Amino acid sequence: MNLLENIKEGFRTVKENLLRAILTALIIAIGITSLVGILTAIDSMEHAITGSFSELGANAFDIKSKGYGYRHRHQGRSAKTYPPVDLFQARAFKKQFDFNSKTSVYTYISQIAEIKSLSRVKGGSSRKTNPNVSVIGIDENFLDNKDYDLLAGRNFSNIELKYGSNVAIIGNEIANVLFEKENPVDQTIRLLGLQYHIIGILKKRGSLTGGKGADRLVLIPIENSRHIATGRQQTNQINIKIHNSVDLDYAMGEATGVMRYIRRDLPGEEDSFELSKSDTLTAALEEISGYLRIGGFLIGFVTLIGAAVALMNIMMVSVTERTKEIGMRKALGATPWLIRQQFLIEAIIICQLGGIAGIIFGIIIGNIVPQLIGAGAFVVPWLWIIVGLSVCVVVGILSGYYPAYKASKVDPIESLRFE
Repeated sequence: MNLLENIKEGFRTVKENLLRAILTALIIAIGITSLVGILTAIDSMEHAITGSFSELGANAFDIKSKGYGYRHRHQGRSAKTYPPVDLFQARAFKKQFDFNSKTSVYTYISQIAEIKSLSRVKGGSSRKTNPNVSVIGIDENFLDNKDYDLLAGRNFSNIELKYGSNVAIIGNEIANVLFEKENPVDQTIRLLGLQYHIIGILKKRGSLTGGKGADRLVLIPIENSRHIATGRQQTNQINIKIHNSVDLDYAMGEATGVMRYIRRDLPGEEDSFELSKSDTLTAALEEISGYLRIGGFLIGFVTLIGAAVALMNIMMVSVTERTKEIGMRKALGATPWLIRQQFLIEAIIICQLGGIAGIIFGIIIGNIVPQLIGAGAFVVPWLWIIVGLSVCVVVGILSGYYPAYKASKVDPIESLRFE
């Protein structure tokens, strides 16, 4: 009995005990489904988010004050603090940075603002948002640089930007909350104690971070933000969008030189500002995804251990049931190695059947879940398919070895008398 005959015999045995083989394969399929499904879902979400990051800034970078938004300590001591990038410096950079690019200056005014509509609804009350709205002061290039599209209305005019008029562009969710059955354009809202005239509505965009992003955003002229921030320190950020992404690193080097000159950073001193690009976010995402993959693999592996134990139990039962058959094979000249080979092949066949089903289910589930939460792209995880099939072979060998070893040690005389 050679290897090919053992493989044929393995398929014949599986066919004769089809129900038991299907139930055993389902156990394996559940383990592989959890393994491939989790890893596919992670790959799907990472692919979609990375693509979004690429769209939002593969050819762009930001300049902001070093340490902006956080304070950190080093060896028990507070890190050196740097003055914020003021509007004068930001505008000076915009004027002096001579590159094939488009520069935008903007500043965050509030991220917990409450917006109120001045139009009354039935009953005399006015609508208002939750205090979770971000307010940003922007210039004429902000919408283009950040790829924000207008659903209705227009961008700020040069006059409105120059004199800091009380005009605003609002996000889609804010428009729906405040003006459910009205056209928001040309309406009036109250923001941070001041009245603003709505001139534009942003298209619905959503957010990859679980919030609403641009949908909970109010944009006002950056000159107007100076009036709101009177008496408190205001920091500005600069966004540079390069027309040719190949020149991004060179442009960042040029921007560093210009900004050091404007900020009066002395030779030998570290930069008093920092540059960030979408690659930084992508690297952070890949690091997080790596941890998630490890966690997903461990969860799937634990499930497969349970499946391996169940398969071993089934194979032990099969050895007991086929004791007489094993004795006859040995009496006809089958060696212990061929007997072990036969049972190992049967275990591997069952594992592969379960593995194929598990991979199909895993790909389907792994792609459906990210789509349901709105942060996924369809992917075929060839790596995890290969890993899944390889794991099935290993599980089949580990689960089938002891029953196969036990079968090879059966005494042919005693087994022929077995009933």
